[in-house]
Amino acid sequence: MNIDDAALAESLRRLSQPRDDDGSITSALQVVVTACVDLFAVDGAGVLIADEQDILVYAAASDGPGRLLEQTEAEAGEGPCTEAFVQGRVVTSRDVTAEAERWPTLARAMAEQPVRAVLGTPVLLGGVPVGTLDVYRSRPHDWDESEQAALGRYAEVISTTLGAALQAHTAGELARQLQYALDYRVLIERAVGFLMAKHSLDAVGAFNALRTAARSRRTKIGVVSEHVLDTGSLPA
Repeated sequence: MNIDDAALAESLRRLSQPRDDDGSITSALQVVVTACVDLFAVDGAGVLIADEQDILVYAAASDGPGRLLEQTEAEAGEGPCTEAFVQGRVVTSRDVTAEAERWPTLARAMAEQPVRAVLGTPVLLGGVPVGTLDVYRSRPHDWDESEQAALGRYAEVISTTLGAALQAHTAGELARQLQYALDYRVLIERAVGFLMAKHSLDAVGAFNALRTAARSRRTKIGVVSEHVLDTGSLPA
């Protein structure tokens, strides 16, 4: 995959043209992931967006295996997409099915799917991670620096799409989710840092501890984070 700036610019120009769809944010994201597959010659792409619990949820995918990849990562809280979101950087895997020790649920789920090499890159709004753009190949593949950089730039298309939807007040329910992610990200990151230091966890482990506590109590991850910072421990 060798994407030059001219090809990327032309793709962005095409994406900015009027479309024959319902104008919803879901339709817009579907157009973006489909264009991503064409531009980068990958086998599939998808987008996950943080909900009000700061848990990544499925938003769009180019195909069935891509949707299963997104949904598995979101439910399991593991994989390149989750790590990209928590760490705010590009995360790659040559073959997710060969990473059973690192991502057991994902490796098992993808074993029967045409999904091997995966790259996840964060989608930012105002410098804050609010989701991920994810691409995959059906065979093992070492993602080089140029691919990582190009897909990182393409993630800005998602950011622009989300930002435009918010400004145009067409994001609907998603708008509230994104605003929550923006408002509470710093607080959540502080709680993650506290749990990492206290319990010798990595960032994803600490984040998932907050996520599990929020989900089990049917409350928002921001509330759990406030509790951790106020009391020094997760809710009992």
